[in-house]
Amino acid sequence: MDILTAIVQLLGGLAMFLYGIELMGDGLKNSSGAALKRVLEKVTGNVVMGVLTGTMVTAVIQSSTATIVLTVALIGAGVLNLKQAVSIVMGANIGTTITAWIIQLGSIQSDGSWFLWLFDTDTLAPIALVIGIVLIMFIKKKNLKSIGDIAIGFGILFVGLSLMTDGVKPLIGTDAFTAFLDFMKNPLFGIMFGLVLTVIVQSSSATVGMLQTVAAVPGSGVTFAMAYPIIMGINLGTCVTTAMVCSIGSSRDAKRTGVVHIVFNTIGTVLFMLAMTVLQNMNVGGDGFWFAGVDDTGIALFQTVFNLVTAVALVPFTNQLVALSKAIVKEEPEKAPRHPELAGLSENLYISPAVALNEAGKAIAFMGGVARDNFKRCIEQLLHYDPARSAEIAEEENALDQFSDVADHFLIGLSRSIETEADDRQLDMLLQCIPSFERIGDYGTNLEELGEKLSREGGSFSEKALQELAILTDALGEIMDTTIEALQNNDTELAKTVEPLEEVIDDMVRLLRDRHTKRLKNGSCSVTSGLVFMDALTHIERASDHCSSIAILMLARDNTEILGNHYDYLRQLHEGTDKHYASELRRRREQYVDKLYHL
Repeated sequence: MDILTAIVQLLGGLAMFLYGIELMGDGLKNSSGAALKRVLEKVTGNVVMGVLTGTMVTAVIQSSTATIVLTVALIGAGVLNLKQAVSIVMGANIGTTITAWIIQLGSIQSDGSWFLWLFDTDTLAPIALVIGIVLIMFIKKKNLKSIGDIAIGFGILFVGLSLMTDGVKPLIGTDAFTAFLDFMKNPLFGIMFGLVLTVIVQSSSATVGMLQTVAAVPGSGVTFAMAYPIIMGINLGTCVTTAMVCSIGSSRDAKRTGVVHIVFNTIGTVLFMLAMTVLQNMNVGGDGFWFAGVDDTGIALFQTVFNLVTAVALVPFTNQLVALSKAIVKEEPEKAPRHPELAGLSENLYISPAVALNEAGKAIAFMGGVARDNFKRCIEQLLHYDPARSAEIAEEENALDQFSDVADHFLIGLSRSIETEADDRQLDMLLQCIPSFERIGDYGTNLEELGEKLSREGGSFSEKALQELAILTDALGEIMDTTIEALQNNDTELAKTVEPLEEVIDDMVRLLRDRHTKRLKNGSCSVTSGLVFMDALTHIERASDHCSSIAILMLARDNTEILGNHYDYLRQLHEGTDKHYASELRRRREQYVDKLYHL
C-alpha cells in the first residue's frame, strides 16, 4: 500500500509539475509578448545574435520545441530566412536550461537566515500562489492576469516537485528501483530512456526536472555517469516533436529547420558521448566524480555546459548545416503563390499571441495594398476598358476573398489565446479591418463592370468628366495609401489625417454629382455615360468611407471615448472644434476641391 501511495503521489506531483511549467510559460509569453515580437523582428543574418535570440526567447517561453515551432511559423510568414532560423534553433537548446536552474531553487535551505528563508521554495511557493490567486480572482484585470499565471504556475511547479519528491522517497532502495538503476548504468540505455520519456512528456524541461527530483533525494543512487547519458537523450527527444511539427503542412525551409535541429542535437550528442566516454575511461576526476551521487545542481550545470559547448562548437558551421538541410530536403518545382505575403498566417503563431497579431496586422495591411492596386486597375477599366485586364482583376479579387476567409479564421482561433486587454483590442480592430478592405475590392470590381457596360454600349465620358475623375481618383489613391501606411506602421497620428481627406472626397462627390446632373439636363452627356458616371461616384465614395472606418478603428483601439461611439466622435470633428482637424481639412480642400473649381 505504501508503494502504491508513493506512485500515486509521484504521478500527481508530475501532473502538477507539468501544469505549473505550462502555466508559467503561458504567463511569461503573454506578459512579454510585445518584447518577444520586437526581438524576433530584429534578428539579422548575424549568427551570434540569432543564437542569443533563440536563448532569450526559449528562456521566456520555457520550451525549446515551442521556440522552434514559432520560428517555423515565422519562416512561413516571410519574417525569417533559413539561416536566421538555424541560429535561433542553436540558441533554443541553451535557453531551455533556465528551467533546470529554476527547479534548483528547491534545494535552498534557510538554515536560520531570513534572506534564504524568503527564497526557500517551502516559503516562496505558497507566497507565489497567494499573489497569483489575488491577481486572478480579486483584481481581475487582463493585464495582470498574465502575471498571476506566472505566480500560480511557479507555485504549482514547486508543489508538484515536493509531491514528486515525497513519492520517490519510498521507492528508493526497492528491488524494482535498484534494478532500474542497474539498467541505467549502460549509457546507451540512458540515452534511449531520456529520449523516449521526453517524447512521451513532450517537454525536455519537465524531463530534466523529473531527473533532478529523483537525484535530489538523499541516497537515490543516481550517479553522474548515469545522469549525463539521460540528459543527452532528453535533448534528442525534443527533436522528435520538432520534426513532426516541421514536416506537417510546412514549407521546405520549415522542414529544413527541423532537419537542422535533429542534426545539431545528434552531432552534439555523439561528440559529447565520445568525449565523456574517453574522460570516464581515463578516470578524469576520479571515481568520486563519476560514481558518487549527483544532485539537482550538478544536473542543471551539466545540461547547461552540454548545450552551451555544443552551440559554441557548431556556430562556425552554420552555413554547412544550412547546406546539409538543403541537400536532405531538396528543391522541388512548384507554382509560387500569387501573394506569398498573404500565405503566412500559421496557427503555430498562436504560441505567442503578440507575434501572431503583429504578423496578422502586416498581412492585412498587405491585403489593403492588393485591394488598392486592384482598385486602380478597375479605374483604368472604367476609363479605357481592356478585356485582357479583366482576368488579372478577377484573380486579384479571388486572392482577396480567399485571404479574407483565412484571416478571419486565423484571428477567431487566436482569440482563444488572447490574455491582455491591449491584444484583445488589437484583435477586434483587425477583425473589422478585413471586411473593409474586402469591400474596397468589391467596389473596384463594380467599377470594372461599369467599364465593361460602357464599352459594350459604346458610351464614353466627356473630356471634362475625365478631368474630374482624375482629380477624384488621385484623392482616393492618397486616402488608400495613407490608410494602409497607418495600419502597417501602427501610426495613429497618420490615421488622424484620413478623416479630413474622406470629408473632402465626400464634398468632391457631391460637387461632381451636381455638375453631371447639369450635363445630363443640357444634353452634353448621354444617358448611358451619365448613369455610369453617377454609379462610379457612389463606388468611389464608399471605398473612401471604408478607409475612414479603418482609421477610426485604429484611433478607437486606444481611446475608449471613440470606442464607445464613433458617430459622436465624427460629429464633433465635422463641427470644426478640433483645430488640427480643421487645418488638415482646409489643406485638403485647397489640394483637391480648388482644382475642381478651376476646371
